[in-house]
Amino acid sequence: MRGQSVDVTDEDAYLWLEDVEGADALAWVAERNAETLSALTRGPGFEAMRREVQEALDATDRIPYTVRRGAFLYDFWCDAAHPKGLWRRTTLEQYRKDAPEWEVLLDVDALGADEGVEWVWDGAQVRYPDYRRALVTLSRQGADAVVVREFDLGTRTFVPGGFEVGEAKTRIGWIDADHVYVGTDTGPGSLTDAGYPRTVRRWRRGTALAQAQPVFEAAAGDIAATGWRDPTPGFERDFVSRTRDFWHDELFLLAADDTPVRLDVPDDAGKYAWKRWLVVTPESPWLGHPAGSLLAFDFEAYLTGDRTASVLFAPDGRTALAGHSWTRHHLILETLSDVATRIEILTPGPGGQWARRPLADVAPLSSAGITDTDPEVGDEYFLDVDSFLQPSTLYRGEIGGATETLKQAPAHFDATGMTARQYFATSADGTRVPYFVVGPDGRPGPRPVLLYGYGGFRDLQTPRYSPVTGRAWLARGGTYAVANIRGGAEYGPAWHRAALRADRPRAFEDFAAVARDLTARGTTTPAQLGAVGASNGGLLMGAMLTRYPQLFGAIVAKVPLLDMLRFHKLLAGASWTGEYGDPDDEADRPHLRAISPYHQLAAGRPYPPLLLMTSTRDDRVHPAHARKTAARLRELGHRVHFYENTGGGHGGATDNAQAAFNQALAHTFLWQHLG
Repeated sequence: MRGQSVDVTDEDAYLWLEDVEGADALAWVAERNAETLSALTRGPGFEAMRREVQEALDATDRIPYTVRRGAFLYDFWCDAAHPKGLWRRTTLEQYRKDAPEWEVLLDVDALGADEGVEWVWDGAQVRYPDYRRALVTLSRQGADAVVVREFDLGTRTFVPGGFEVGEAKTRIGWIDADHVYVGTDTGPGSLTDAGYPRTVRRWRRGTALAQAQPVFEAAAGDIAATGWRDPTPGFERDFVSRTRDFWHDELFLLAADDTPVRLDVPDDAGKYAWKRWLVVTPESPWLGHPAGSLLAFDFEAYLTGDRTASVLFAPDGRTALAGHSWTRHHLILETLSDVATRIEILTPGPGGQWARRPLADVAPLSSAGITDTDPEVGDEYFLDVDSFLQPSTLYRGEIGGATETLKQAPAHFDATGMTARQYFATSADGTRVPYFVVGPDGRPGPRPVLLYGYGGFRDLQTPRYSPVTGRAWLARGGTYAVANIRGGAEYGPAWHRAALRADRPRAFEDFAAVARDLTARGTTTPAQLGAVGASNGGLLMGAMLTRYPQLFGAIVAKVPLLDMLRFHKLLAGASWTGEYGDPDDEADRPHLRAISPYHQLAAGRPYPPLLLMTSTRDDRVHPAHARKTAARLRELGHRVHFYENTGGGHGGATDNAQAAFNQALAHTFLWQHLG
């Protein structure tokens, strides 16, 4: 029987669940958590899976990925003995060893115990060029809001009276030894409607933050303002930017008198200065160059009106830019062709010409990416290569010199008899949509399949080795699939724009097309097909639930975005109107209502089993999206599982133990309904 949806736009009975830490809301959460844990954790299979997943996450033989800062390679490491992690460093000579000697700089577990706060590491900016101090950022229980403290790398202690900022969504960076650019919450008017810094201030050591000199201000309706110093010797420059929405920003060169000089580059283009060049990645056709190009201009000549570009990359219908990294004398270019990775070296020459040659051959259905370079010093690079079934290998090389294998990650599940393949589904409008399938080779179907997708914000889905998916799903006989749907960037800007704003349903149609194709091939059946997505991927899962319930046997939506008429009023939601549209704009509201899973729920619909997972400490996507959807489904007579972790932030977990628990919960739910 087809149900009737009820309008909850004006009369939303569950607004009280938007009170993140309200007593009534938390009591409701506790009741739902108890129900879900009772249903999913009591069997012996749950604990075995949780243990296996955590063992992989805590494995001491996994690769410790590093970044170079001067003479040292820095790493942040978590394991069973250090669940919140160690910030540490070593030398290249030591790093080459199977068991390097590490100098521990900061023990986050010990810090949290001393201060009585569940601190979660959020990174550090080491000061260039002396590398003696760092700006360390720490998050309380994994939230996006952080505290900032200055850290002395010699004494391995926080600096008394140094730069320190209280909890906020702060943006901060070094200018020199005694100055930083900072944007943070300094009182009324200092934040945008989205909750990010509205002002950029130059803060001098030894003075109060409130006395820091304002140098730039964005509008309240913008997302954020940011300032930074380019310390490259011979090219020292200061910049500020105004991010108008998620996909539009303005870049300014800060003159000696702090006058911002706007660079005449399209607002929707990526843009930055690198030594003598202005580097631009246009998202729309510009100056005769197609969207998705990578262009380099002479910076000083550009300021005087010269628009002569060196074309470093030009896309075609199948090839897109995936990333690029600088060394001292070269550019390393990463591209995708039908989601297959290619890596080249580009070298500037006379007359604006750039020579190019391959850096490395990448096996089919594998991914390769540059994890680090040290462009101020030399042409060193670190290259990581993996695939769905092959763990990572980390290489180190110097352009023009030898390449060495530094680290090889161990296998965390038995992939014997498994293969990975790429297929193409045909979406509703005829578009070919690539997707990957990983599972048993030659075993007759149908069988349980777990399909993952995201479909937004230019996100790329490339082949990756996942110990979690391997142990919790593949090793137990499941097949795993990844859909490269529109909204991502697998084919460049056009692939993203095809599902932008009112066109978001194209992403939904693509995912549904992949689901149908998996069934048509005999790989699975609707009853054995599960779907999982997080954040914007949680919106995708909500669309599958309400638009295509007949295609799936179970759905998991993690930290999901589901109320598309109020998302802009909840936490960081105002920053996403560039992706989805503005609910307060009458031109956007109809399509936002149409894609809002919360507003499309109805009684009497045959929804597949659903697990909603969120976090009380998620200060990016409000937990009310999942809370209200669960409450509404219950009201309409549908069964739904709901679990809210009290910590974890948008990642859902603050350490490997929480992550393993969450993964075991989701996969136990899937196996209960699909296995």
